[in-house]
Amino acid sequence: MAEPILTVRGLTVDFQTNDGVVRAVKGIDLDVRPGETVAIVGESGSGKSQSMMAMMGLLASNGRASGSARYRDQELIGLSDRRLNRVRGAKITMIFQEPMTSLDPLYRIGRQIAEPLVHHGGYSKAKARPRVLELLRLVGIPDPERRIDAYPHELSGGQRQRVMIAMALANDPDILIADEPTTALDVTIQAQILKLLADLQTKLGMAIVFITHDLGIVRRFADRVYVMRSGEVVEQGQTETLFTTPGHPYTKMLLAAEPTGRKAPPPANAPVLLEGRDVEVSFKIGGGFLAGPTVYLRAVDHISLALRRGQTVGIVGESGSGKSTLGRALLRLLPSRGSIRFETHDISNADRDDMRPLRRELQLVFQDPFGSLSPRMTVGQVITEGLLVHEPSLPARERDRRAVEALREVGLDPVMRNRYPHEFSGGQRQRIAIARAMILKPKVVVLDEPTSALDRSVQKQIVDLLRTLQKAHDLSYIFISHDLAVMRAMADYIIVMQRGRIVEEGPTEEIFDAPKDLYTQTLMAAAIDQTRFRQTA
Repeated sequence: MAEPILTVRGLTVDFQTNDGVVRAVKGIDLDVRPGETVAIVGESGSGKSQSMMAMMGLLASNGRASGSARYRDQELIGLSDRRLNRVRGAKITMIFQEPMTSLDPLYRIGRQIAEPLVHHGGYSKAKARPRVLELLRLVGIPDPERRIDAYPHELSGGQRQRVMIAMALANDPDILIADEPTTALDVTIQAQILKLLADLQTKLGMAIVFITHDLGIVRRFADRVYVMRSGEVVEQGQTETLFTTPGHPYTKMLLAAEPTGRKAPPPANAPVLLEGRDVEVSFKIGGGFLAGPTVYLRAVDHISLALRRGQTVGIVGESGSGKSTLGRALLRLLPSRGSIRFETHDISNADRDDMRPLRRELQLVFQDPFGSLSPRMTVGQVITEGLLVHEPSLPARERDRRAVEALREVGLDPVMRNRYPHEFSGGQRQRIAIARAMILKPKVVVLDEPTSALDRSVQKQIVDLLRTLQKAHDLSYIFISHDLAVMRAMADYIIVMQRGRIVEEGPTEEIFDAPKDLYTQTLMAAAIDQTRFRQTA
């Protein structure tokens, strides 16, 4: 067996918070050998990401790392940024969990992918462009010659994640740390990305540290697994051994976690709350002196849907199919053509002032929670911000009481309301975003990948929570997701989208059990494949 290329011993990570020192990682040991894939799994907040961030010297300003992390013969803990920069970005690279916060919104993606090539790979800016196009093709970005000049906001969440993968692979690193690299991707693209990483690993002899909450992926992809809980490694071993004969009760719980149950549909005579007819959304791409001719991309192409009181309409499809764009258009967060009605209000052409009185009734939980949470506000302030807008006369004590209640509903300790978003894991931030929407007691909530950043056990809790809130308050959901296991547990009616159009729609059981369109059949087959992996685990 080859000697480890990365050796971690006694790694500890502490954060100084308003409530004192919080120990996020508690003296873990870990080895990575050339060419192998090591998975680190565990629930949100278990310390998976922070352990790798510490090794890369990327902790937040209030974080401190101690212990040892040696890459070959070089100690990384305590190394200066100047010397670390010779390693990270060249020898060790990292794909971050939230691509929108890692990509600069002011620069085109081609320039951003070229940066590691110029700074670490010896490329000139002129010679970097062909390599950037090659990388875009490798990670499956459509029409790379045009997309190379796009800005991050012009790409879907899954496409932005693929851009991050391209950046990480630019210089053929020795070690690739992939922190939830397929979180934002649908099942078909997820399979493509995993195959791409596996092929590149075989070709380059690259080691991969795979941080994830999806155990189905781990079983197919990893050679060895470390299971973390509350900052500690509770179990480790070869993948097949750990999956077939797990020793620790926590590992057994993770393997058994899966959203279950089915939602009962609303009464047939339930009133329609939100309705769109022939909704169309187009985006302008290019134009101007340097950007080439103007091209209009039709992201949503004449789609109609109706959402009844107490109903959950699920929207599924590949990244870039227009799911999120449709959800935002229905809430009048994007300009669109066609007719949109909320209850008795025609909001097709409503401006910002017209929509303000209706905003508390129409809420959105964003796909990227970190990008939507102000880093300068405490969690309590984030959650109660809507109350200041819609109930300005509410006493501060009552706002705080409602924040405590909202945090408890989403499974977070109310004591945490005095902390800031960067002090939370990705899954915890998503729960904060859900609490912010639910505190206003809306009638309609658009949930854009609300469980994408969560491990399976927490997904199950959030699905149960959303169904409980829906039943208690007669809420209506538009549920956008690429996770079909979660979709089946949440939705009672499903719309399947591809390239901005509806290719199939109908009751959930009908779509899952007897899909008619070839594209829908492909999605369902991928979902069944992942479910089998989880069940055999």
